[in-house]
Amino acid sequence: MRRSSVKTVLFVCSQNRLRSPTAEQVFAHRRDLEVASAGTNMGADTPLSGELVEWADVIVVMEKQHRAKVRQRFRRWLNGKPIICLDIPDDYAFMDPALVGLLQTRLARHLPVKG
Repeated sequence: MRRSSVKTVLFVCSQNRLRSPTAEQVFAHRRDLEVASAGTNMGADTPLSGELVEWADVIVVMEKQHRAKVRQRFRRWLNGKPIICLDIPDDYAFMDPALVGLLQTRLARHLPVKG
């Protein structure tokens, strides 16, 4: 059972090997967040599931195609949850400093640090 002050955030990319696992690691230290990651493709390291979508308060996708797949395949689990698209292409290695910077910058207004 999670604390009510904790927001659950699911990061989604295609294969769950580079972008979403990086995001998960970058935000894992936050005490106000509980994070997980998954991929939309069949061969993803952690495939996206209805259970994960239902678990999340917020879903963060890397590209518009991921948002479309989440909406199409997992509509019944969404229940009006926000899906944030970061528009980050699959051009980065795991924990690439440029990717980390993009994630922090683009999520700053969506996941502000609480004092």
